[in-house]
Amino acid sequence: MGEFVRVEVEGGVATIRLDRPKMNALDAAMQRELIEAARQVTEDDAVGAVVLYGGERVFAAGADIKEMAPMSYAEMSAGHSRLLQDFTKALAAIPKPVVAAITGYALGGGLEVALTADLRVAGEGAKVGQPEIRLGIIPGAGGTQRLARLIGPSRAKDLIFSGRHVEAAEALALGLVDRVVPDAEVYTAAREWAASFAGGPAVALRAAKQAIDSGLEVDLATGLEIERTQFAALFATEDQKAGMRSFVEEGPGKATFRGR
Repeated sequence: MGEFVRVEVEGGVATIRLDRPKMNALDAAMQRELIEAARQVTEDDAVGAVVLYGGERVFAAGADIKEMAPMSYAEMSAGHSRLLQDFTKALAAIPKPVVAAITGYALGGGLEVALTADLRVAGEGAKVGQPEIRLGIIPGAGGTQRLARLIGPSRAKDLIFSGRHVEAAEALALGLVDRVVPDAEVYTAAREWAASFAGGPAVALRAAKQAIDSGLEVDLATGLEIERTQFAALFATEDQKAGMRSFVEEGPGKATFRGR
């Protein structure tokens, strides 16, 4: 349990809760706590899926500009820019399904946190964007890379070049979020979605996530080899035996998995 980040586990779903009032500005301390939270949910076998959540009013309005403004090139190059990428890499590397629950603003570093998730639910009143260009900089916690991979380079360039805020309906049309629900239902919808994965075969879910994410970084032939290797390896798991035996004996969708 950190000062600004909490991890709460219930029913196989862990919620990583950002809690630095008023706007969840992501300072260095909070970034380090998010690295620790990612480690915690990764290592906890009771956790089958994860929700990233900033609270009812705001997801995260971005990095802490007051903290960064006085930094020199040497300070940023040697340390803080690495931390910016380390904490988002840690979240993206969680080997379990992760759903971001976006309320209010998810801007700059806040959107970069949401981009580390596998799926995103936004409230109808949410606003997302990468406004760093308006500060004379660019996204530094993965925004130029993850956003372009998610919605394509041209759309990503439009958002990053302009720094504009995108409302929920447009974010859905762009593929930047996957579902839009009433603001009051965001966390419930995200948690229900995460819970639908929590009882699944943990090793296979991890393999699927790794195959997709790693495959996006390589050519098709290499991606197919990643898939083949992961697919074959699952035949060494108890869950594969249980899943196929259940299918043959009882029909689809009735297997109980043990995560081994």
